[in-house]
Amino acid sequence: MKIAFVIPARFKSKRFPGKPLKNIMGVPMLIRTANQCLKVISRKDLFVATDDSRISNLCKKNNINSIIIKKRCLTGTDRVAFFSNIKKEYTNFINIQGDEPIFNPKDLNKIISYTKRNPNQIYGGYCKIVDQKDFLNPSIPKVVLSKKKDLLYMSRAGIPSNKKKKFTKALRQVCIYSFPKNCLNKFLLFKNKTLLENIEDLELLRFLENGISVKMISMSNLSISVDLPIDLKKVEKRIRLKLR
Repeated sequence: MKIAFVIPARFKSKRFPGKPLKNIMGVPMLIRTANQCLKVISRKDLFVATDDSRISNLCKKNNINSIIIKKRCLTGTDRVAFFSNIKKEYTNFINIQGDEPIFNPKDLNKIISYTKRNPNQIYGGYCKIVDQKDFLNPSIPKVVLSKKKDLLYMSRAGIPSNKKKKFTKALRQVCIYSFPKNCLNKFLLFKNKTLLENIEDLELLRFLENGISVKMISMSNLSISVDLPIDLKKVEKRIRLKLR
């Protein structure tokens, strides 16, 4: 097996246009994400899959491989799937979200280990929610798992819930995925977003709705996903605390 590490990065985000190029303490967010990856993987196997020459040019300046995907991509996973049809020498593809600039490299090592152990399985990451604000925040996807850590459902709503609508115990998604090539091929066969995927705007649901299992791996809670401009301040605060 041979693993490619792919950061999908589009310029025209609806909620935060130009997000990959936004500076965090002088370093573009996308480059921070790539540098976290490079702490544990080889540069030759890391790629940015993008739709925009500005992002591609940034990668070139920083010696990061990039490929422009010209096809219309419904999600980042679609972009990774199209990438997999270009770089056919790879058998497995680990998707690191470009808006996770301080994710824990140990989590990447962990999903690599699981992928090597079972290369035919889709994997995703999760961690505990400790703050009720995160539980209620629609920008943070919540996940519900079986006893065997299969993904049962994920939502932007606060789940699992109860009659009192009270936060008790919950898990959130850590946005790193591992895909076998054949599962990405199946993903592309579904030309449109599935019903629940479209409602929730969460692409892993496309697999679940089509009967394809996703295993979830426990990860650290160090990651902060940048969904909106306000999230940049959260990341900067975490970086400053680490530098002290």
